[in-house]
Amino acid sequence: MTDAAFLDAHNARHVWHPMAHPREMEQAPPLIIERAEGVHVVDHRGHRAIDAVGGLWNVNLGYSSEPVKRAIAAQLDVLPYASAFRGTTNAPLIELSEQLTRWLEPEGMRRFAFTAGGSDSVEVALRLSRQYWKLTGQKDRTKFLAFRKGYHGTHFGAASVNGNDRFRRPYEPLLPGCFHVPFPWTYRNPFGETDPAKLARICLGLLEEEIRFQGPDTIAALIFEPVLGAGGVFVPPEGFVRDVVDTCRKHGILVIADEVITGFGRTGSWFGSRLWGVRPDLMCFAKAITSAYFPFGAVGIGEGVERAFMEAGAAGGIYSGYTYSGHPVGCAAALAALAETRRLDLAPRAARTGAVLKAGLEALAARCPEIGEVRGIGLMLAMECVADPATKAPADAGFMARLLDGAWEAGALIRTSGNVAILSPPLVLEEADVPRIVEALEAGFAKARAG
Repeated sequence: MTDAAFLDAHNARHVWHPMAHPREMEQAPPLIIERAEGVHVVDHRGHRAIDAVGGLWNVNLGYSSEPVKRAIAAQLDVLPYASAFRGTTNAPLIELSEQLTRWLEPEGMRRFAFTAGGSDSVEVALRLSRQYWKLTGQKDRTKFLAFRKGYHGTHFGAASVNGNDRFRRPYEPLLPGCFHVPFPWTYRNPFGETDPAKLARICLGLLEEEIRFQGPDTIAALIFEPVLGAGGVFVPPEGFVRDVVDTCRKHGILVIADEVITGFGRTGSWFGSRLWGVRPDLMCFAKAITSAYFPFGAVGIGEGVERAFMEAGAAGGIYSGYTYSGHPVGCAAALAALAETRRLDLAPRAARTGAVLKAGLEALAARCPEIGEVRGIGLMLAMECVADPATKAPADAGFMARLLDGAWEAGALIRTSGNVAILSPPLVLEEADVPRIVEALEAGFAKARAG
């Protein structure tokens, strides 16, 4: 264990942290997580708190899953690495692909490409969708549609389809031909519409209009999150996702479901696509596939896309991959993590615990006027924080920083993004843990309010 005094003295000054200004680490020292157990994390000073963020939406099994740790150790003893490039494979990779085919039979995913994470998976899906249209003789189909507020990663292609300028503007110009349409969010929208069904119709109409304007025969795919996650946790109105998919089908546009967050149970359904009853052409996975015990990702490939590649000549070669694609240790971790996820029946558990947590947040909102809206589904929840409930003016950065610190001091690690507090705890969270999270949040709001 590293000496606490040493950590305080050096204070991570040599690290540039993702999603932060380098100067922040000098002005406000980062929280140093020393160890973790179950659903708790412990800092280098010994302070213990519930990880109400679940790592980054990904530690679904918590921090003490012995079957996953044993699987990783056993695989390291046998085969710590093997390339999955042309001509070689490994046994865990073969077994995992077969397992995933069974997991995703309702969605019709028949083949899988493997990656080292979510951004990788999105990148591969975008590439495959463009290649698909070249193979089928429609080379003009190169454009991508996505939703505002959506988040799809940080690679150039993934950042290009992100619907938030924070992740785009510093790196522009990005991939050309990426266009964004509004997502139906009733709390804030430019139409002043608070009825979910009416707002969904407006957004669907704008999608149709954008397709017509761009020309359907120029659009390769639409990428979407079944529930928008990092952008602020937005649950689409009932029927909206099905209508979006039907619109794409009408115009011959491929559908890519970004299930990096929603895959394997977080919404209370095993997959976000299944939650809404849709069958995408491609599906992106990461995070829960190994419950964060190993960096790993995958892309599911539906029958129609598969057929185009299988029937093509040399142009059907897959020239998109990574050194760590199909890593045997990652595959072993995924096999064990998915077995535990199934054994513990985590999807319905997330639905039950999530409902209790959401109710607790709604009760908290009645006591805290700074909470403008509570939203979410399963164990992906958010609180929109406001300076003025009447005008919905967003809470400022200082308020959110004090909220974060106050909640941590009171026993819960949360995440803030702009004026939104995000909760995505491990799916093994017990209902008995929920009151402690709510109490910590209440203490956080008290500190934030005091200034």
